[in-house]
Amino acid sequence: MLTHDDYLLGWVCALPLEMAAAQAMLDEKHPELPSPSTDDNAYMLGAIAGHNVVIAGLPSGSYGTNSATRVLSQMRSTFPRLEVGLMVGIRGGVPSDSNDIRLGDVVVSKPTGSCGGVVRYDSGKALQGGRFEHTGSLNQPPQLLLTHLSLLQAEMMGRTEEADGLIWSGVQKVLGQNPHLQRKFGCPGPDQDTLFSAKYPHSAEGGLKVSCARCDRHQTVSRTLRSSMEPHVHYGIIVSGDQVMKDSEARDRLDQELGILCFEMEAAGLMNQLPSLVVRGICDYFDSHKNKEWQGYAALTAAVYSKLFLSRLKPRTLKQWNKPRSLSLFAIG
Repeated sequence: MLTHDDYLLGWVCALPLEMAAAQAMLDEKHPELPSPSTDDNAYMLGAIAGHNVVIAGLPSGSYGTNSATRVLSQMRSTFPRLEVGLMVGIRGGVPSDSNDIRLGDVVVSKPTGSCGGVVRYDSGKALQGGRFEHTGSLNQPPQLLLTHLSLLQAEMMGRTEEADGLIWSGVQKVLGQNPHLQRKFGCPGPDQDTLFSAKYPHSAEGGLKVSCARCDRHQTVSRTLRSSMEPHVHYGIIVSGDQVMKDSEARDRLDQELGILCFEMEAAGLMNQLPSLVVRGICDYFDSHKNKEWQGYAALTAAVYSKLFLSRLKPRTLKQWNKPRSLSLFAIG
């Protein structure tokens, strides 16, 4: 019978939608284990690619760095042998001339130069002339995660998207085995992916606050149709913080300053105490326009990528890891 000590990997989600995608990744489900009275988390237990995994979600309606830190802190206390964690979810992408990010794509944090892969965008100091200097540093993931990340990256680069895209085929397998998920987690289609000019805000004319039906289609950015349904995976800097970003012009200013790929709201509270690899499924462009129909599919592409990563990180390798005791967080979205 499995005990708390048999679980070496934690998977944390911010939204119920993300937990549903994570649950669909389980190769087998395990019975519940008792938790101490000091632990408010609710857990799903199971196995993914041979790893015993603990899945937990943030409290309903509670987001941000502090909430994620509390959930993971309690998870560590209840499951003391945890070595690696995953935080799987959805967030907004930062499209640019150099990064053709689209809805449903996956963004993975990767160290670049002096940056560990994640930057806190709402922490720093205002300077003369209206400039803002980002201060403080966040840890990068341990070598164990980065070497296996490189392994998966190389494998995906060597495959033809049209014939056997790993993420797209993984998504289709999940939906084929769980037809009831199709409506919520299926791909809306490339024709539903609209990128508006950064200078054009969402139109709420006629009270249509949750639809872009009356937004001016002449203000869209022209992009070449992709030859494959396979989501692209982008590696680089992710910015994180508690402040919600829905300003496309501010988004692009940060991109010019830091060269970023994605905004999210949890990882900054975890990186220094828990070395983290952040992975996010892209469900919008962090502007004022509405793309909620992509949330389920983006959650699923991130979860499928996570399972692909775990299938390269062998359970025996994780058990024999002789690094100093610490929990590494793999955050996905």
